[in-house]
Amino acid sequence: MFPRERMETTMSTTASTHSEQQSVVFLLSNEFFGIDIFRVNEIIRLREITPIPRAESHLRGLVNLRGKTIPVVDLRMRLSLGQAEDTDTTRIIVVDSDSGNVGIVVDAVREVVSLAEGDIQDAPEMVTKLSTEFVRGVAQHAGGLITLLDLDKALAA
Repeated sequence: MFPRERMETTMSTTASTHSEQQSVVFLLSNEFFGIDIFRVNEIIRLREITPIPRAESHLRGLVNLRGKTIPVVDLRMRLSLGQAEDTDTTRIIVVDSDSGNVGIVVDAVREVVSLAEGDIQDAPEMVTKLSTEFVRGVAQHAGGLITLLDLDKALAA
């Protein structure tokens, strides 16, 4: 687990085989979710987000990241998990999408895990609260389930 005070991207320098994938695991509404690490550009602390008038409820607004303006999606709202107060552990994960960089707001970032292909299963509808349209699969890791998101579908308008 990463310490709360300071989040730094940590990746293994060992080569992984084609049968493994690395996922960034984060928390939303007391559930663990994962996205492919190759889609993640960086993880930053929550900062001031400029709202966009009449935007969809899951679009929190825009942030300036080193001179670039990027949209920020509240992943809780996008996945219909309800609204929550921001805390010291709230983070923005900057990811690559079809339309460029997008920030996704998550409750907390936990760790980077390596998952073998055999550990990933199709998601039964009852495993998660959200529609399986956004779910790529589920994986068992360290005694709990990680819901693996299909990032492209989750960010699609």
